[in-house]
Amino acid sequence: VQLQASGGGLVQTGGCLNLSCSASGSRFSRVVMGWYRQAPGKEREFLSGISTSGGTTSYADSVKGRFTISWDDMKNMLYLEMNSLKPEDTAVYYCAAGGNFAVLMTRPNFWGQGTLVTVSS
Repeated sequence: VQLQASGGGLVQTGGCLNLSCSASGSRFSRVVMGWYRQAPGKEREFLSGISTSGGTTSYADSVKGRFTISWDDMKNMLYLEMNSLKPEDTAVYYCAAGGNFAVLMTRPNFWGQGTLVTVSS
């Protein structure tokens, strides 16, 4: 399994950014895909997950209402739409995959490389 995140960059406070993650090397029909981030000096934080069968989603309180996760099963692509960005959203963002939400939110089976998001004040 290979996950490759992209789309990071520099954005001003209040701006928006869309992250993408391409998934390959396996079937992704019954897994949970998600996003984490790690800010400097902090632990990696779960942000959001989506079931590839059914589309059930979960969000951390820190991003609920501002970020939207989606999955395109035709393209095997995971997305994270980020709005109303704040300086505290600055971090390296990672995509991940797990067999279910419990796995994704604790110890994902697979990780992509990170993409850096910087929100300037």
